[in-house]
Amino acid sequence: MNDNEEPRVTIIVGRVWRSDSAPAERINVLLRAPDDDSAVRMTLEALAREGYSRAELDQIGELEGMPDEEPHMSAWQGAIEGEIAIVQVG
Repeated sequence: MNDNEEPRVTIIVGRVWRSDSAPAERINVLLRAPDDDSAVRMTLEALAREGYSRAELDQIGELEGMPDEEPHMSAWQGAIEGEIAIVQVG
């Protein structure tokens, strides 16, 4: 990465459940990972630590720059700093 390039942040879109009887929650996960497989593994581990019993990850991609609106702006900054940010969306 060049000094003038923004760091790459991966976004994963999916749904999670806290239990089999709980309703699904839509989430976006923002993180930095060396590849897609690592990003998925790291996401599943973070979701388990947060108490989710089931996850369906629907889409993975890369953000092009910092988002313009919260809560994704803060999540992007957290990902840049090494956090795995979980954002509930709807």
